[in-house]
Amino acid sequence: MKNQLFIISALVLFTVACQQAQTSTEVIKPTHELLGYASQDAWGEHLVSTMGCDDCHSPKVMTDHGPVPDMSRRLSGYPADEKMPQVDRALIEQQGLGTCNSGLTGWIGPWGISYAGNITPDPTGIGNWSEEQFSKAIREGKFKGLDGGRMLLPPMPWFNYKNLTDDEVKAMFAYLKTITPIQNVVPAPEPPLAAIQ
Repeated sequence: MKNQLFIISALVLFTVACQQAQTSTEVIKPTHELLGYASQDAWGEHLVSTMGCDDCHSPKVMTDHGPVPDMSRRLSGYPADEKMPQVDRALIEQQGLGTCNSGLTGWIGPWGISYAGNITPDPTGIGNWSEEQFSKAIREGKFKGLDGGRMLLPPMPWFNYKNLTDDEVKAMFAYLKTITPIQNVVPAPEPPLAAIQ
């Protein structure tokens, strides 16, 4: 009986040791491969395209189907040479309303005027940003991803993106670094009229 217990114990230990050895030699695939993407930036392209980044960061052109992203200026933000439409800002701000330009890159509301940022890899966009800055901007709403600065203004939905995983943020950043850099210095936001008076 003792011999049988010894043999059973030895077999159990051997089996556990073999399983541990197999586990330690297994290669853990990157998330993008597990999800079926050929590369990290391919997964990032999917995320950027499906999370609505073009909705605000890409100027639009009018088509028979309404406004669509202008792919020649994709993700370059509010065009620096464009003027916001003349509207009754006081009424909009007092009534708690919001409006935007026809390119959907500039917004007026109770917060004042906000302009969608350039998120291309040009130095006027995110070209000089670190991955950590990008993460803080998209998940914490920090302007340029810098601590101690102002918060990002509407309509940037950073509060919806706060639960993105590190891998998702890395993939998005990797993709944005591969797109065409576009030089475009987006104007600074304007405070509400009540704050100016």
